[in-house]
Amino acid sequence: MKTSHQISYSILTLLKKWISAMSAQTRYRFASRLASLSYHYIPKRKGQVIKNLNRAFPNWSDKKIELIVKNIYLFFTNNMLQFFAFPKSWSGITIKVSNKNLLDDIMNQQKGCIMISAHFGAWELFAKWMGEYQYRFAGVALRQKNRGANRFFQEQREISGVEHIFRKESLDKMYNILNDNGILALVSDQDAKQKGVFVDFFGTPASTPKGVALFHQKSGAPMLFGVCIQTGFQSYQIEFISVYPKSNSVQDITQAYTTIIEKMVIKYPEQYFWFHRRWKTKQNLK
Repeated sequence: MKTSHQISYSILTLLKKWISAMSAQTRYRFASRLASLSYHYIPKRKGQVIKNLNRAFPNWSDKKIELIVKNIYLFFTNNMLQFFAFPKSWSGITIKVSNKNLLDDIMNQQKGCIMISAHFGAWELFAKWMGEYQYRFAGVALRQKNRGANRFFQEQREISGVEHIFRKESLDKMYNILNDNGILALVSDQDAKQKGVFVDFFGTPASTPKGVALFHQKSGAPMLFGVCIQTGFQSYQIEFISVYPKSNSVQDITQAYTTIIEKMVIKYPEQYFWFHRRWKTKQNLK
């Protein structure tokens, strides 16, 4: 590991110790200040957030857009600090689970489960709960270029028993999770360039990864959508939702869960990660 990467790891570890020493109330107040500073003085990506919200919600006023953007900054800053403070920050949190029977029924089939999620809600808490669930749970993640940061984030997630499989690793690793009646988690809501399949998202074609559909087609493992929503201070709810595509095609499978994501975002717009360029790739109709 490069010296600069080692320094990054040391700094992140020190930040973890400092943030972990805070109470939940103090951490939230600090998150509020940090979010306000980021909103006002670090404008990188703020324009993208506003652009995305205007596209998704064209009837919203500028005043409402501004309020939602501020809430987005606060929500994700607080989530980030909470993640840094794992496992100390788990104390005092309540997590209710809706439709857990859907997950249990799938796992009883002994075929594994393809867990679909999104950059929505408290996804690190969702992974924490899944890591403590009775079955093997592995998430497919992007390896950070900074090895020190990558090591820190991986260690934080593995505290609860989550396994990491990095993109571009052998597909056999992923299929082995399903073959072992485990749960393979795919966060599938970012622009996939021209390699993706274009499906409707807020009325506009959006390039979306094909991975969920291909794993389902080739393995026969059932699919389930899951997210963790913040419902109040230190209060969360995990929701599992069945995916019912019109057919077994890549297009229909991808559209089915993308529609679920859209419905969730409409209900909780401040809990969606609007910072990424969701509609970056334009559909080639030739």
